[in-house]
Amino acid sequence: MELGLEGKVVLVTGGSKGIGLACALAFAAEGARIGICSRSRDNIDKASAEIRAAFGVVGDLVDAVAAERAIETVEDRLGPIDILVNSAGAAKRTPPDELNPAVWREAFDAKFFSYINVIDPMVKRMAKRGSGVIVSIIGVGGKVASSTHLAGGSANAALMLATAGLGATYAGKGVRVVGVSPGLTETDRVAEGLAADARLAGISVDEARRRSVDRLPLGRMASAEEIADAVLFLASAKAGYITGVTLSMDGGQNPVVL
Repeated sequence: MELGLEGKVVLVTGGSKGIGLACALAFAAEGARIGICSRSRDNIDKASAEIRAAFGVVGDLVDAVAAERAIETVEDRLGPIDILVNSAGAAKRTPPDELNPAVWREAFDAKFFSYINVIDPMVKRMAKRGSGVIVSIIGVGGKVASSTHLAGGSANAALMLATAGLGATYAGKGVRVVGVSPGLTETDRVAEGLAADARLAGISVDEARRRSVDRLPLGRMASAEEIADAVLFLASAKAGYITGVTLSMDGGQNPVVL
């Protein structure tokens, strides 16, 4: 399928590893011009070696000033951003007995504000230009509560509501805002989550992984590349009538009507 992404300027936050890196590689393969953002210069350098002609920006997106500076830096180098993919930041998994207000706040900084600090200035720039697409990777923990991911899951739920509201608000200005909600995916973040689940349950990581995969009707975790395929479609003109929604990609684990 021809997605019409050639020449598009794409900023992928968290684009140096995991799902973000898979998205950046997939957009590059379509001929898009890629900017990636990460807190780590080493990670950017490693990713840039894989991604054709990618431009890397170092920035901690929990800082709203740094987030807007990252946007400005990419646009100064590559031109106006057509597509923003948010994949930066993840809240630590915390057993419920260890939760406190500071942990909840840290989770929202790590996940919610690391996205909103980029989305807010970017959606306004796109609206002034009359076009643009924002796709956010939002974990399924925002739809299904987990005892070890209550704070981070709440941040994800807030992002889903923001996606719905912004999608409706900016639809008339030529900007689409959508989300993708992966379930278990073969990434380092999921591996860390399984380790936290294993500690809480008093079992091995291998056993925690087996139990998790056994709950998936498709019988396996997703690959980061499969998530990226959905992101590319949603970012393309082929999805031009889709906005304000978050697509679940959980392998059929939660068969509910949304």
